Amino acid sequence: MDIRVGDVLTMKKPHPCGSKDWEVLRVGADFRLRCLGCGHEVMGARGRFEKNVRAVRREEGA
Repeated sequence: MDIRVGDVLTMKKPHPCGSKDWEVLRVGADFRLRCLGCGHEVMGARGRFEKNVRAVRREEGA
């Protein structure tokens, strides 16, 4: 899966704040994501996050 820093991921399940959208802050073996609803940041294994992604939005030309 091609995920880059700055992409917005829409997940299958919502965060407790109600938002399903997360901004990618770091990629590699781990991802660091920021919830776009409340600003909470999480870091975890790439495989764990990739299986829960429903859509990837990317700003072209940025």
